[in-house]
Amino acid sequence: MTAISDKRLAELAKRRDEQIDYSDIPELDDQFWANAQLVEPDGTQQVTLRVKKSVLEAYKATGKGYQTRMNAVLESYAKTLRK
Repeated sequence: MTAISDKRLAELAKRRDEQIDYSDIPELDDQFWANAQLVEPDGTQQVTLRVKKSVLEAYKATGKGYQTRMNAVLESYAKTLRK
């Protein structure tokens, strides 16, 4: 995941709405909303899991949010198992 720098966020915040190009985004018409369905994200469940120290230390070294990143890797692998 690539983070946007504070400098870039500040530049974007200065833009007026008229300066934003929406041409590649289709309009959401009545047909879209008639067929729209609410999709709730999966919740998380607390578990006890044994992992190698080296794996845990590597993820912790990436900073805040390391558990979310670990979960993302596990989720992407789980999706390959469903195919």
